[in-house]
Amino acid sequence: MEDRSGGEADRGDRLAPVIPLFGGDAPAHRNSAPVTSGRARTPEADGSDLGSEGRSDEWHRSWIVAHSPSAESDPVDEVDSRGAVRDAAETALLKKLRSRSLSEREARAVLAVHELEPHEIEAVIEAFLGHGYLDDARLAEHLVHVATDRKAQGRQSVAQTLAARGIPREIVAATLAELPDDDAERALAFARQKARSMASLDRDTALRRLHGQLARRGFGGPTAMSAARQALDEAGARPSSVRFH
Repeated sequence: MEDRSGGEADRGDRLAPVIPLFGGDAPAHRNSAPVTSGRARTPEADGSDLGSEGRSDEWHRSWIVAHSPSAESDPVDEVDSRGAVRDAAETALLKKLRSRSLSEREARAVLAVHELEPHEIEAVIEAFLGHGYLDDARLAEHLVHVATDRKAQGRQSVAQTLAARGIPREIVAATLAELPDDDAERALAFARQKARSMASLDRDTALRRLHGQLARRGFGGPTAMSAARQALDEAGARPSSVRFH
């Protein structure tokens, strides 16, 4: 008579143990899974070490750590990333400063394009101030020199130019206070230069055009009118062709 118990035992020996991949606490039953190939899969064949009790808890924990959200945001990587952004912003600002001087406000606008945090922007500004790359007072003096000596602009235009470049009001006031009160002389010098090209115009037309040019350069109304009249008188502009009856 066939020994059924012995046969069952032999078949049980050929069944592979069930491996709980996600850390189950109950031990796997030896007869819970049939063998689909002729060989049972072992921990060594799977490439995992289940330990003496055949548990996968250790592998399960490593899988959770590797795929957890905290593992994807390494603080070191974040620091390196912010450092790269700041380096790029500083390089862009230096490139701008090589072509023209910038005020602090203009420099902040350049840095803001690179999506720096407010405290990072201020840190870069402080560093550039310390190196002398930014200096609003020095920039104001340069702008005044260009406006008065090269462009023959009056005080009003100088003040507008400084404000447009973002120079603080207190620096603008201090710079203009040091500017000589010579608007009348500079207005007359400019008017004399322009009056030569208006010899063919009647006086009223020449006076209107010359006064407008002086006003656009920031010379005040009375100053501009006085300079225009004197320059036209010296140039001998033709009298007006308008006749009153």
